[in-house]
Amino acid sequence: MNNLSAILFLHAELSLVLLLLIVLLADIFMGPLRRRWLHPVVCVLMVLQVILNLTPDTRELFGGMYINTPFTSIVKSILSAGTLLIFIQCGERIKRKDTEFKQGEFYLLTLSTLLGMFFMVSAGHFLIFYIGLEMASIPMACLVALDKYCHHSAEAGAKFILSSMFSSALLLYGLSLIYGTSGTMYFTDLPALLQGTPLQQFALVMFIAGMGFKMSLVPFHLWTADVYQGAPTGVTAYLSGISKGAAAVALAVILRFVFPAMREDWTLALAILSVVTITVANLMAILQKDMKRFMAFSSISQAGYILLGVLAGTTQGLASLVFYIAVYIVANVAIFAVISTIEQHTDGLTDRDSYRGLYRTNPRLTLIMTLALFSLGGIPPFAGFFSKFFIFAAAFEEGWYLVVFLALLNTIISLYYYLMVVKAMYISEPLTEDGSVAVAPLKSQGGGRLCLLICTLGICLLGVCSFFYEGLFLWASLLG
Repeated sequence: MNNLSAILFLHAELSLVLLLLIVLLADIFMGPLRRRWLHPVVCVLMVLQVILNLTPDTRELFGGMYINTPFTSIVKSILSAGTLLIFIQCGERIKRKDTEFKQGEFYLLTLSTLLGMFFMVSAGHFLIFYIGLEMASIPMACLVALDKYCHHSAEAGAKFILSSMFSSALLLYGLSLIYGTSGTMYFTDLPALLQGTPLQQFALVMFIAGMGFKMSLVPFHLWTADVYQGAPTGVTAYLSGISKGAAAVALAVILRFVFPAMREDWTLALAILSVVTITVANLMAILQKDMKRFMAFSSISQAGYILLGVLAGTTQGLASLVFYIAVYIVANVAIFAVISTIEQHTDGLTDRDSYRGLYRTNPRLTLIMTLALFSLGGIPPFAGFFSKFFIFAAAFEEGWYLVVFLALLNTIISLYYYLMVVKAMYISEPLTEDGSVAVAPLKSQGGGRLCLLICTLGICLLGVCSFFYEGLFLWASLLG
C-alpha cells in the first residue's frame, strides 16, 4: 500500500485527529467573543466526519494490525453520529458563562475517546485493541470529573478510573496469557492456535471479565449508578450509549473471529451473564428514585439485551447488535436531553417524584420522554420494538430458547418501571404543598430542540425504514 492509499484509508481517523487539532488551537488562541463560534464549527465538522466514515471497501494497514471494512465504517458512523447528538444537546450549557467547564476541554476529551473507540472497532491485533481501549477510557474519566466544582462529579471520576484500572488489569492479564500460549496477537492467526486449553480458557474468562466492566455487566456493574449520577448529564448520555456500543461491537467481533474453537465456552458464559444482567438491573431499577440512577440500571439492563447479539455470534447477530445500538443511542440521548433540560432550569432537579404532573406544564418534553421510554421498553411501533425483535430472533435462531424466553419475561418487568415514569408525568398528583407542579414551563434552546427532533425521528422511523437493517446485514455478511 503506497502512502496516498494509506492516507485515503485512514481518512476517518485522520479527519478526527484534524478536528482535535482545530479544537485545541481554537481553544488556545480564540478570544472569549470568537469562541462562541466553536460549537457550530465543531458540529459542522462532525457531520463531515460521519460522512467520511462511510467507505465501501476493505483495506488493511500496518501488516493487518488495523483493518477497515464496510461494517466497521458504518459502526464508526453511528458512533460519530451519536457523539454529534451529544454535542448538539450540550451546546447551550457549555456556552454559558457560568458553566462548570470550558468548551475546548469537553470537545477535546470527547473526541479523544471517540478516536480510541475507532481503534477498538478496527483493531486486527490485540495491542491496537488495548491501546484503543485505554484511549477511550482515560479521557472518559476526565469527562466524568469535568464538573470540578461538584464533589459528586469528582467522586464519580475517582470511582470510574479505579474501576477502569482494575478492569484493564484483568483484561491485560488475559491478553498476556493468550500471547503466552499462542505466540501471536494477530486476530487472523489466533483461531488456529486457540484450541481451548485450561490456560486459554482462563485467559478467555479474564478477557470477558475485563470487557464486562466496560459494558457494565452484572456482577461488574457496581460503579455504574454512582458514576452516572455524579457525572454531568451530557457525559452520562455519552458514557451510557456511545461507549457501551463500541465495547459491545468490539467484543462481538473478537469472540466470533478470534475464539471460534472456544465457542461453547464463551457462549455459555455470555448466556449466563445476559440473563443475570437483565434480571438484576430490572429489579434494581424499580427501587431507584433519582432519574440518572434509574437510567443507569436501565443502561445495565440494555447491555444484557445487547449481549444477546454477541451471544448469537452470526451475521444476523452482528447486524441486530449494531441496529440495537443505533436505536438505543437515539432513545437514550432523547431521555438524557429531557433530563438535562429540566436539570438546567430547576437548579439540578433529577428526582423522579419531581416529574409528577410534568405533562401539565411541559407536554412536548413529556411526549418525547414517553416515546423514548416506550422505545427502550420495546413497545411497537417504535424502533425499540424492532431492535428487540431482531436481537431476540438472532439468539433464537442459534438455539438459545431459554435465554430468549427469560429475556422476554424481563421485558415485562422493564415495561413496569418505564411506565412508572410515564405514570408520574401524566397521572400522578404533584407532591408540592400548594399542589403546583415542581417543574415550571420550560423552553429548550435551539440546540436542544434540534437534538430532540432528530432523536424523535430516529425513534419513530428507524424501525419502519427497513433499508437500514438490511444494509447492516449486508455489511456484516462481508466480514465472513
